[in-house]
Amino acid sequence: MKCPGQDSRYWQSNAIFESTCAKCGAAVEFFKDDTTRKCDRCGHRMMNPKMDFGCASYCEYAEQCLGALPPELVAQKEDLLKDRVAVEMKRYFKSDFKRIGHAMRVARHAETIGRAEGGNLAVILCAAYLHDIGIHEAERKYRSTAAEYQEQEGPAIAESILTKLGAKDALVSEVVDIVGHHHHPRDRETINFKALYDADLIVNLEERHKESPISAERLAGIIEKSFLTENGRLEAGKVLT
Repeated sequence: MKCPGQDSRYWQSNAIFESTCAKCGAAVEFFKDDTTRKCDRCGHRMMNPKMDFGCASYCEYAEQCLGALPPELVAQKEDLLKDRVAVEMKRYFKSDFKRIGHAMRVARHAETIGRAEGGNLAVILCAAYLHDIGIHEAERKYRSTAAEYQEQEGPAIAESILTKLGAKDALVSEVVDIVGHHHHPRDRETINFKALYDADLIVNLEERHKESPISAERLAGIIEKSFLTENGRLEAGKVLT
């Protein structure tokens, strides 16, 4: 079965059009389903300015449908992946709004820290949404939310979600590794891990502070000694003091 959007039987009169080459100004003819076309005059290859990459950004058959995907679309796929991971996390936790809210706040801080630190935001945000994904299984199996049980149960669930969404193997591997030790930093950690760790620490401290206020002096000490990145400390200072 062919995708209706790419099937020429459903095309209308605007399915073939001309666009102007950004390099030399010549007219370049495009068919609706062309991802790119090369200018006959100067040889510049340009993307289809009218193509809607919406479905191709998440469809696992996009390359077979459209051919080799341009770099812009590959980047868009990763951008959309984190949004779809957030949706899957919410579906998994169902009415557990406490865990959903925690994950969303961690993701917000992780994005700020990760962007400032120059990390891979696709990895950081997927890890942020999924870092506590093993907590229900930990409760079910061990009647505990202890970090060790979350880290034991989380990786398989995170891997299942990411694989179902068609994430790249390298991204799946890194996110699963982070989920599997997100409370326990190793001697050498990536920027992606550090951004998630610091963001989770901010939210955990914020939640603890609301339940039982922490003195300003103690908070200052924690911020100084416990965070793994400078931008994590800066973010913590904004949120907690």
